[in-house]
Amino acid sequence: MVRKIKAKAILRLNDQGLSGRAIARSLGIARQSVAEVLAASAAAGIAYPDVETKPDDEVYSMLFPGRGERESVYEQPDWARVHRELARVGVTLRILHGEYADECAAAGRPRMGYDRFCKQYAAYVARTGVTSRVEHKAGRTIEVDWAGKTMRIVDPVTGDVSKAYLFVAVLPFSRYAFVEPTLDMGQNAWLRCHVAMYEWFGGSTPRLVCDNLKTGVISHPRDGEVVLNDAYRSMAEHYSAAVIPGRVRRPKDKPSAENTVWHATMALAGAMRDRAFASLDELRGAVRGWLDEYNSRPFQKRDGSRRSVFESDERPLLIPLPGTAYEVADWIYGRKVQSNCHVAYARNWYSVPYAYAGTVVDLRVGSDTLEAWHKGSRLCTHRLLPATAANRYSTNETDLPGKAGWRQWDRERCERWAKRVGPDCADVVGRLFAAQRFDDQGVEPALAVLRLSRRYSERRLENACSLALQSVASPRYSHIRPILETGQDMTGGLTETSDDGAGGWVRGGDYYANMGR
Repeated sequence: MVRKIKAKAILRLNDQGLSGRAIARSLGIARQSVAEVLAASAAAGIAYPDVETKPDDEVYSMLFPGRGERESVYEQPDWARVHRELARVGVTLRILHGEYADECAAAGRPRMGYDRFCKQYAAYVARTGVTSRVEHKAGRTIEVDWAGKTMRIVDPVTGDVSKAYLFVAVLPFSRYAFVEPTLDMGQNAWLRCHVAMYEWFGGSTPRLVCDNLKTGVISHPRDGEVVLNDAYRSMAEHYSAAVIPGRVRRPKDKPSAENTVWHATMALAGAMRDRAFASLDELRGAVRGWLDEYNSRPFQKRDGSRRSVFESDERPLLIPLPGTAYEVADWIYGRKVQSNCHVAYARNWYSVPYAYAGTVVDLRVGSDTLEAWHKGSRLCTHRLLPATAANRYSTNETDLPGKAGWRQWDRERCERWAKRVGPDCADVVGRLFAAQRFDDQGVEPALAVLRLSRRYSERRLENACSLALQSVASPRYSHIRPILETGQDMTGGLTETSDDGAGGWVRGGDYYANMGR
């Protein structure tokens, strides 16, 4: 290898007024080398001030272009193709060198060794300014984070000002970015931002790298196992991703996201700092407009843009999205399954497989569905009953044992029970249903009356219904229960209505004579 003359040092000392002999002695080189450099600089019209800020190798190349450069005898690979193939998952420099060696052997041309192959690829990366793909593989990782700055939303009517936070995600390979504004940084907002992110990218990756925030990671000890948030893990599993938290206080574990966060902060919070948005949707529209421009902006040191690299090299390698988007839900822990194989939620009941009766389950409640989970396994799924419903049952027949034969209470079942009690009880129940617009509204009032037979007996309930029908057009639980409590059904002790029209139930003389028996 040709030893390069210290051309820049010679020009510097010459500019300081030293003679050729003094320069040679100071640098420990031959006087002929000093004279050669000075002659070349004079011929090229280059003085030391012209090259003061340039590196030594560049100065030498300016004075002696082409000197010391030899054309390699080895067959040169297509480095652009090597760089492109290296982006694919599972492809390494060792594999690509093996393919290159096979091609050279088939063509009968000399090949370079693996060590030179790696060095030449590193030189190509440094020369072209692209990012090495030894670390970043296409379609392998998504990095997510919150931006530090916030945006303003001003209500045009009241003038109230609220903050909007920025969620940032990036694919490290292409640097393709996504930003989503949200009104808070809570658990559900964090999950909804991820759902919107996957829809924006049009696919998912095997790795999801996040910070150690509580909405994603419960604990990340120095030694031991990382404990993830249940909802965050469930969301990642829905999109076939594994959550890989960055090390504590190690922002370089996700440098792409950190860099995109900075750009988002500067471009959005900086450029729009004096702009007020009337709603979150208006802010989201402005953010999406900036994203289109940001992702389409040409790279400074490489060909193409974030969007072009993403569309050509990364999008085809993403994992397809599931048929339905992840539903953000709330978790309710520690609900006991009753002996009737149902668990209570929001004044209603939902069935759970009978094998779990008496155990404690966790409920995952979405916008339309309710799921029961036990030790990480989903037991059943129900459509949520309306928010206005109360004491209603949602039952999967397969959740009940064969002998249970349980089914939803309706008008037919109530009337059949009432007929077993007696004709007057059946008349009362019929009038209760007739007074309602919908049959479902009469189920609970009817059951309230019928259940009195469990406490007082069917005979006494029939008598009480008979007495109540004598004075009330449509008796209800509130009319029949006092008759049973006071024993008037056994004595027939109904009081006459007073002249002023006021009436009520009072204990007669027979009641006190018999001490209420």
